[in-house]
Amino acid sequence: MTKEERSEMEHHIITVLETIFDPEIPVNVYELGLIYEIIIGDEGHVKIIMTLTSPNCPVAESLPQEVKDKVSMVKGVTAAEIALTFEPPWDQSMLSDEAKLELGFL
Repeated sequence: MTKEERSEMEHHIITVLETIFDPEIPVNVYELGLIYEIIIGDEGHVKIIMTLTSPNCPVAESLPQEVKDKVSMVKGVTAAEIALTFEPPWDQSMLSDEAKLELGFL
């Protein structure tokens, strides 16, 4: 996979991530800063390292599964793996400027 193909796939993955919302916060998981890293392998295997707003998040099982399901549907993705981490712990500084504006923090 070329650098350009990898970049295009990452763009499509981010577009999909922007359609997934934390049900308690009206902002998508990408703008919330819950996605720490998107790793795209040569054969289209995608690994997403993500977190939740807290370890006790009520969607701790369903939200990562939704991310996996939707990323798996992106053209060129042959497999999707979600790695959930709490290091570093999520905090409001990880919000994008768009999310901060949406939530009234700017």
